[in-house]
Amino acid sequence: MSAALEKPKLFPENRQFVLFALVMLCIIVLRLFFEYLAYEAFVSKPFYYTHTEVMDAYIKTKEDKRYWVLKLKSDEGFVFYTTSHTKGPFQHTRLRLQIFPNKSIRFWDYLGTFYVKSRIKKIEKLPASFKDTVLEKVAAQHQEHVLASFYNGIFFATTIDRSIRDKINMLGVSHVVSLSGFHLSILWGVVYGLLLLFYRPLQQRYFPYRFALFDVGLVAILFLGFYVWFVDYPPALVRSYAMVFVGWVIVLLGMELLSFTFLATIVLVISALFPSMLVSLSFWLSVAGVFYIFLVLQYSKSLKTWIISLLLIPFGIFALMLPIVHPIFGVTSAYQLLSPFLSMVFVPFYPLVIVLHLVGYGNLFDSALLWLFALPQQSSEHFLPVWSLLVYVALSVWAIWDKKVFYAVCGLALMYTFYLFLFV
Repeated sequence: MSAALEKPKLFPENRQFVLFALVMLCIIVLRLFFEYLAYEAFVSKPFYYTHTEVMDAYIKTKEDKRYWVLKLKSDEGFVFYTTSHTKGPFQHTRLRLQIFPNKSIRFWDYLGTFYVKSRIKKIEKLPASFKDTVLEKVAAQHQEHVLASFYNGIFFATTIDRSIRDKINMLGVSHVVSLSGFHLSILWGVVYGLLLLFYRPLQQRYFPYRFALFDVGLVAILFLGFYVWFVDYPPALVRSYAMVFVGWVIVLLGMELLSFTFLATIVLVISALFPSMLVSLSFWLSVAGVFYIFLVLQYSKSLKTWIISLLLIPFGIFALMLPIVHPIFGVTSAYQLLSPFLSMVFVPFYPLVIVLHLVGYGNLFDSALLWLFALPQQSSEHFLPVWSLLVYVALSVWAIWDKKVFYAVCGLALMYTFYLFLFV
C-alpha cells in the first residue's frame, strides 16, 4: 500500500538521470570551451576599452600611500577588481576604462572575479536610480553607518561595511548576512502565506475550481524573480531561485521533491546556463548547505517535526558544515556557537525588519544589534587541509546510500566541533 502512495520521482529510472547528467555535462564542457576561446582572445590583447559600473569602492593604505580599490562590472559582464590613485568618491559613477589584461589572469579567475591593471579615461556621474533611492531610505533610518550597511546587505546584497564584516564572521552568521536560499525561503513563506490569506476566501466564494498552489505560487514566483533581478543576481540566490521555481513545478506535478537527484539536476542546469557558477564559492557553499539539509531529513523521517526543525536542522547543519568551511575560512571564535540560535531568531527577525523599514521604524533593533556585534573581540585561525575536505565530501556523498556512513560523517563533524571550540 505504501508503495502505491509514493510520489513519482523526477527520473523514474536511474539510467534516465545518468543520460540527462551526461547531456548536461557535455553542454557544460562545450560552454567552457567557448568561454576559454573568449578568454584567450581577452588576455592576448595588449589593452582593452570598456565601460563599467562601480559595485564597490574603498580606500587602502600601503607604505603611507592611499589608493582606491574598485570592484567593477563591465558592459560585457566581467566582474573584476582594479586600483586607482584618482581622487574619489566613485559611488554612483560609470567609468570609461582602459584595462591591460595578461596571462597572469587565469581562466578560472576570468570566469569569476579577477584583478587587472587599468587606467581611468572618464568618470561619469550617474543619476540616482530607484534602487539607490531605496538604499538611501533604508540608510536614513539608522544613525550608525554599519547598521545601514548591514540592513542594505541583507535586503539588497550590497557590500557589507568592512568594519563589521569581521564581527559577522566571528559570530558565525555570514550565511545570514549574504543573501542566499535561507533568505529566499523566508520570503517565499511570507509572500505565499500572506497571499493565501486573501486568496482563500475569494477562492471559496468565486472560483472554487482554481488551484491555490498554482495561482498563489505563480505570483510568489514572479515576485521572487523580480527580487533576484533587483539585487543583481547573487550566485547563491540564483541557485536558490532555480530550486524554488523547479520545486514549485515538481510539487504542481505531484512528484517527489526532496531528493538528491533534484539537487543534482538544479546544479547541472545552472552550471550549463551560467558556467561562472562553477567558480563561485558562495554557490557551492549554498549547495553544500542544501545537501546536508537533505541528508539530515533523509535519516530523520521518523522523528517529530519540531525536533527536526528546532534541533537537527540548525544545530546539525552547523556542525556538518564546519569541515566544509574551515579548509577555506579559518576564523574561529567561541561566539560562533551562537550561530544556530541566531539562525533560528533570524527567521522571524527578517520579515519583521522588512515591515519595520517599510513603515519607518527600521531602527527598532539598532541597540540590540550594536550590542551583539560588539560581543566578539578576538578570534583565532584554524584551517583544515584540503585533503580532509575531499575525504569528508566523499564520505558525505557515500552517506546518501549508507546509514552507517551517515552516522560516521556526523561523528566526524561533532568531534571536529568539540575540538575546534575546546582546544583551538
